[in-house]
Amino acid sequence: MCGVVGLIGEDKAGEKLFPALFALQHRGQDAAGILSFDFSRGEFHLEKDLGLVSQVFPMDKLEKIKGSMALGHTRYSTIGTVEKADLQPLIVSYPNGIGMAHNGNVTNYNEIVEYVRKRRSRWTFTRNDLELLLHMMSIGVSDQLEAGKELSPEILGKAAQQVVEKVQGAYSVVGMMADEGMFAFNDTQGIRPLLIGRKSIGDKYSYCFASEKQVFFALGFEYFRDLKPGEFVFVDKDQNFHSYPMAEKKARPCMFEWIYFAGAETEWHGRPVYDVRLRLGEVLANETRRKMQEQGIEIDVVAPVPDTSRAAALRLAEVLHTPYREVLIKNRYVQRSFIVNEPEVRKAMVNLKLMPVESEIRGKSILLVDDSIVRGTTSARIIQLLRESGAKKVYLASTCPPIRNPCFYGIDFPEGEALVAHKRTEDQVAELLGVDGLIYLPLTQLLDGDYPVPVSKEDFINARTHNIGGGGKNEVNV
Repeated sequence: MCGVVGLIGEDKAGEKLFPALFALQHRGQDAAGILSFDFSRGEFHLEKDLGLVSQVFPMDKLEKIKGSMALGHTRYSTIGTVEKADLQPLIVSYPNGIGMAHNGNVTNYNEIVEYVRKRRSRWTFTRNDLELLLHMMSIGVSDQLEAGKELSPEILGKAAQQVVEKVQGAYSVVGMMADEGMFAFNDTQGIRPLLIGRKSIGDKYSYCFASEKQVFFALGFEYFRDLKPGEFVFVDKDQNFHSYPMAEKKARPCMFEWIYFAGAETEWHGRPVYDVRLRLGEVLANETRRKMQEQGIEIDVVAPVPDTSRAAALRLAEVLHTPYREVLIKNRYVQRSFIVNEPEVRKAMVNLKLMPVESEIRGKSILLVDDSIVRGTTSARIIQLLRESGAKKVYLASTCPPIRNPCFYGIDFPEGEALVAHKRTEDQVAELLGVDGLIYLPLTQLLDGDYPVPVSKEDFINARTHNIGGGGKNEVNV
């Protein structure tokens, strides 16, 4: 999962993206980058590096990112290790100079590499899906220009349409063309989020594209609308807004955005994420009540695994008329353990990440609410921690159904064998985790192996140990 943001029509746009990237830091903590374009001097300026936003952009670097058009990116590496060559944004020089940043995964990676290298004679220098999207956009524009057509928003829209027709996967893209303006497009099913904000400047608007709505609040913009599935949008240097539908299909928004990745304060497809998480807690409460009655379970307190599951846990406690307590305090200086790739590092992070409130744990039967159970490593450690702190019984409820199938769209689990629920019953998972009872959200069709776009597990895993951002699959109906 990555965070992307684009800004056009603002003085010192690159500097203004600094707070915007803080608003998207939760979407990626491996690296950050900003690319700007100065219309007055006809120059690109790029700064990017490994690390958190605050580490990558000291003030002396921000001052170098000049211009009224800029792209920003926070990176989450979904596969393999993080290498500096793969960091975003990326640029190609022809035609005109195109820069892009994206959030997503290309599922027919081999096919596109073959096309770009052998049929279009363009070499690739990174292991990042964005480079393929960038080359494909460049090829589409070049083909139109070489056919004698003049550069225009329509030409850019046709080039983007060629991209989405050939490149399969889940992606939202923000880009810029030197001397021309800023564009944005996404896959035809809108799996990855991208929102549009705007701010009035006289009789014009400056525009902002972002993965999440809170970016607009940080920058003083108003939410305008979501980018539609399969839509191309272009804002020219005079700040005129152009929109072209390409190949819209039924929206298949990423389920993991709703339950885990997105900030609770954002909205998407007309639904506040916080409201969705409350609803997940309500549905889960009804399932919990059923199991409590069937199995004679008694619960003293409901507690969240901080922070993402807090809304669901609160609503679940309300429905069950059971006290809500914070039994785990999060160390806010430790990054999200799910985003850490190495198992041993992830385990150490979990040990530092959450500290028990023993006075609220000792002698009590606790219903612990988590947003999801993926590998089970974090869950097992937390359950052990509660037992060591004197819990009488520990039950675990998940706002996500059992995750038994791989994700190829940006979540870091492309191998089914890595999933604790893969080929296991709920009782077997409960035994592995060490809980007295396990309750899943009963929406079995959320993760059923029916992928929104074609994908081959073998091709995906064997073709690339590349690093990019994105994540999730299938739609949520809550």
